[in-house]
Amino acid sequence: MFERVLIANRGEIACRVIRTCRRLGIRTIAVYSEADADAQHVRLADEAFPIGGPRPADSYLRGDAILAVAKKAGAQAIHPGYGFLSENTDFARACSDAGIAFIGPRPESIEAMGSKAAAKALMETHGVPLVPGYHGDNQDGAFLAKQAAKTGFPLMIKAAAGGGGKGMRIVRKEAEFADALASAQREAQSSFGDARVILERYVEHPRHIEFQVFGDTQGHVIHLNERECSAQRRYQKVLEETPSPFLDEARRAAMGEAAVAAAKAVNYVGAGTVEFIVAPTGEFFFMEMNTRLQVEHPVTELTLGLDLVEWQLRVAAGEPLPLTQDQIRAHGHAIEVRLYAEDPEQNFLPGSGKLLRLRLPAPSEHVRLDGGVIEGDTVTIFYDPMIAKLIVFDADRPRALLRLREALAACEITGPKSNIAFLERLTRHPVVVEGHIDTGYLDRHLDEFLVGDVAPPDYVLFAAATAALLHDECAAMSATRGGSDPHSPWAQADAWRIGHEGRRLVALEHHGRRYEVEAYGHAGHYRMRHGDDRCEVSGARHDGEILSARFDGDALRLAVRADASRVLLHDVDGQRHHLARAAAYAWQSRDAAGGDKLVAPMPGRIVLVKAAAGDEVAEGQELLVMEAMKMELALKAPRAGTIESIGASQGDFVEADAVLVRFAE
Repeated sequence: MFERVLIANRGEIACRVIRTCRRLGIRTIAVYSEADADAQHVRLADEAFPIGGPRPADSYLRGDAILAVAKKAGAQAIHPGYGFLSENTDFARACSDAGIAFIGPRPESIEAMGSKAAAKALMETHGVPLVPGYHGDNQDGAFLAKQAAKTGFPLMIKAAAGGGGKGMRIVRKEAEFADALASAQREAQSSFGDARVILERYVEHPRHIEFQVFGDTQGHVIHLNERECSAQRRYQKVLEETPSPFLDEARRAAMGEAAVAAAKAVNYVGAGTVEFIVAPTGEFFFMEMNTRLQVEHPVTELTLGLDLVEWQLRVAAGEPLPLTQDQIRAHGHAIEVRLYAEDPEQNFLPGSGKLLRLRLPAPSEHVRLDGGVIEGDTVTIFYDPMIAKLIVFDADRPRALLRLREALAACEITGPKSNIAFLERLTRHPVVVEGHIDTGYLDRHLDEFLVGDVAPPDYVLFAAATAALLHDECAAMSATRGGSDPHSPWAQADAWRIGHEGRRLVALEHHGRRYEVEAYGHAGHYRMRHGDDRCEVSGARHDGEILSARFDGDALRLAVRADASRVLLHDVDGQRHHLARAAAYAWQSRDAAGGDKLVAPMPGRIVLVKAAAGDEVAEGQELLVMEAMKMELALKAPRAGTIESIGASQGDFVEADAVLVRFAE
């Protein structure tokens, strides 16, 4: 076994590899960019070395700099994690040439599967089912348009290199093909340095089911069962689970055999994933092979009781696979979701900023957390905005879903916006609960999973105000206990006033709107009013996590957390309500998005300008396309009108809130 391993990655996966190495007594070496000098993977590793600037191209994609550190630190092996250089043939070969083990497949295997077109041609010769389409080298736009017409619509344009949903577009009409092709090629070039694409017939309402495969240097290849990844948004996986609620034993066996055949076709060594598109009829087609560890590998680990990073290390050190196919025994059900710094209500716009509050559930036999940041860290603009992976496990799927809902309810992120409320709605939606979701469902019905700008019910406002009052009374009581005479009646922090019953105003903000609740009373007994609605609250108790009280005689038990700045409450349906506390007698409405200008929502690069000064545009018309945090963002007109000026050109890097377009009055 290796004694010193360098991790050529960052964030969550780097921390995850470090944990296994530490358990095995392996010394770890980290590398970091300027933006990651204080990152958790740097703090967890035994040694860490800088390798360049904040952009991936200046640091984590610099194979030469990483190899120089490996030689300097005496690393015997390099673990690439996922992303960055994990599927880079040249880097894997350079490691081998330097006498350093690459903890992954042989360079030839990466090369064979690195091109979707070449991989499909290879799979065809080994009898692995393929979706009809074009996988050739001719990338002329007119030729591709002819091939698209031959394949038929709807079809999928996919980047020939890379994965992760980048460079993928669904085209339903021939007239839309040229624009979709140009967009996919731009994104493919930006993400992978390769603009080539392939075309495939688009399977309507498909499921995405992948198989974990493992091979060793002795020629053994096995699969470790499937993962269902059909809950996706814009080809990005949102929820992953195993076992799949769709597969029966016969179909599982057939797909497992095809996955092993695909791996054997390239003499595969190490951890890999063979991904399939599965039609509603049960037909399955090879989609691609990821020659690395997947983000969602923990669900496989929990149901099999294995550590796949340990397997990677042992195989790379020349050891045989620890188990044979017949020894693989699964039990229970595991589900993973990814907590992201993004705003679902703003088309999942990636976020950045300091994590002012990061509360996650306590790890247990039912809950696992794989993260790369802690409270106080900053989510930067340069990398994927994932905060943590939340994985749950239980005896069966219904209980695992219940564990997931409980774990999500315990999460709280303050600073950049997060997708927690979106995930909570997802886990309660019938299409997920019943296991019927397909890869396009979220994009077709996204409004079913978004909270929207809806006013909270009155009972939620009364409950939030009750929690706020109890918090304030407790805080005031604590403050007075330190006085010179704690028995003085003036030290009592209740609502008693000379000559009248005490009136307090609790002001709460929700989606930029102000809500005022008048309250009379103290110590858990209040008469409240919000507008024309009134409520008698009695017997209220709050232990910091649970509020129990009677509202007009009806008892409720709600999950509530409150302090001087906010109230976080889950209503009776499990819906999350995050209400900011405001000053009782000072209010200024939040400025709207500014109808006379279009600003950059975050730092990024302008990749396309689709309008000019003097143009008459309609509300919602696309004016610019911006690339930020590995995504293309369409920036649209906030209103109809005449453009006065354009403040950026194609290729420009712009800062957040930079004015990109001004409208004439």
